[in-house]
Amino acid sequence: MKIRVAGLFNRSITIELDNNKPYSMDKPCTYYLNGNKVKESDRNVNTIDGLTPDMDYMLKVCGEDFCEEISFHTKRELCCIDVRSIGAKGDGVSNDTAFLQAAISACPEGGTVHITEGTYLSAPLFLKSNITIWLDEDAVLLGDPDRNHYPVLPGMVKEEYGFSKEISLASWEGNPISTFASLITGIGVSNVDFIGRGIIDGNAAASDWWDNVSKKRGAWRPKTVFLNSCSNIRFQGVTIKNSPSWTVHPYYSDKVSFYDMDITNPDNSPNTDGFDPESCTDVEIIGVRISVGDDCIAIKSGKMYMGINHNKPADNIVIRNCRLEHGHGSVTVGSEVASGVSRINISRCLFVETDRGLRIKTRRGRGERSVIDDVNLSDIRMENVRMPFTVNMFYFCDPDGHTSYVQDQEPRPVDERTPRIGRISAKNITCTGVNASLVCAYGLPERPIEELIFENIDAEFLPEAERKAECPIMMDGFEKMNGRSIYLRNARKITINNVNIKGAANSAPELIDVAEENIKGLSYAEV
Repeated sequence: MKIRVAGLFNRSITIELDNNKPYSMDKPCTYYLNGNKVKESDRNVNTIDGLTPDMDYMLKVCGEDFCEEISFHTKRELCCIDVRSIGAKGDGVSNDTAFLQAAISACPEGGTVHITEGTYLSAPLFLKSNITIWLDEDAVLLGDPDRNHYPVLPGMVKEEYGFSKEISLASWEGNPISTFASLITGIGVSNVDFIGRGIIDGNAAASDWWDNVSKKRGAWRPKTVFLNSCSNIRFQGVTIKNSPSWTVHPYYSDKVSFYDMDITNPDNSPNTDGFDPESCTDVEIIGVRISVGDDCIAIKSGKMYMGINHNKPADNIVIRNCRLEHGHGSVTVGSEVASGVSRINISRCLFVETDRGLRIKTRRGRGERSVIDDVNLSDIRMENVRMPFTVNMFYFCDPDGHTSYVQDQEPRPVDERTPRIGRISAKNITCTGVNASLVCAYGLPERPIEELIFENIDAEFLPEAERKAECPIMMDGFEKMNGRSIYLRNARKITINNVNIKGAANSAPELIDVAEENIKGLSYAEV
């Protein structure tokens, strides 16, 4: 088994084991640092911290039938600033915003801001380039519950000279709309590492962020981490919880990575997605555990205005060795995808008790640049995921979501508002506890889904007495399903190869207006 360095930092390293096991192995491995045992873990992704900057190390990992060694050298650190030396109290009562921001602003390039043990009450903090922030174990960055202490970021500003170029400073659900600044805000920064075993607590339950969420009060709700037009940003090890809305929102950013983290929000908290990379390229989400009140990961690229005037597709996003649970969707693409989404690779993940596994949603009006293509799911285990695969081109979001233009199931003219779904692939997947449907996909009649591929899928439904009827896709007039295996309407091609279904209510796929059917090795069995 190969050892891969996922992320190397000044005081820590994240290691990934290269195997085909989703998220964890059957038996733990033992980790030795310079000959000394430092941990045992069955997870595929692990962090070794407590290291010294600018130092050589030898790491050995031993499992049941292997031992592998790697050598590495930690990053250099220019200096380390303890925030208490700047004046922060860390008592959970005093407002430490000014002191924490002073430490960040004063830190030289190549230096580290060290947030030591304690609870630091803070309003939004703004990042700076070329530094490390070290949130130590037993340190909590606690969001100020008073919204009056949160700056408002305008959705769009314009240059006063030249060609009046627009610059988006904030976003709300795909549009450039004013929002409150986030507890951790980065705008136009690069080369920032945020490491440690501490907690970033949005503290939403202590505020009114989750009350009357459909009403704008001053501005729309903050995220907990917002990265706008940033590059080379890495988060490692930290826990983020109790977010006012989306938890981590990279926006028009490149080369952003997240390793070995935990994200937790109450299952009834509104719009608290785990990750929402929007119009971002080269994103890594590796070894992350997410349990939230909405989608665990939702990949986006804006609504129509941004797709036309600030077009930047979401591209090359890697999600690997993650545990995604208790959300609406494990991995969702859409529905705000007006700039397009491509090269999405999700592998070796564990999906647990989410409503849907892979959830793709779009609608008329997203635009001709709204192309979802090259989405790949492989080596996934789904446990009690009720609807593992859904694709919906009639998603009834937004104020016009229920209009005849969006919901008409008869062909409409293809124009500049018509979206497209290309190739979606799912291979080497195990599903247990399936409820409503295994696959439910509904394309536009005027622009069918181009290709769906299902290979090496083993799926088992819940017993009939334990199932309940529910609607796999959110579109007007669509019937509830109960134990349906494969339903596909309006597609150019479907490939089914070695798909084994146990306990479904029907014994054949329902394929309507599908131009090409390539089915080899589809089997049905009773429980």
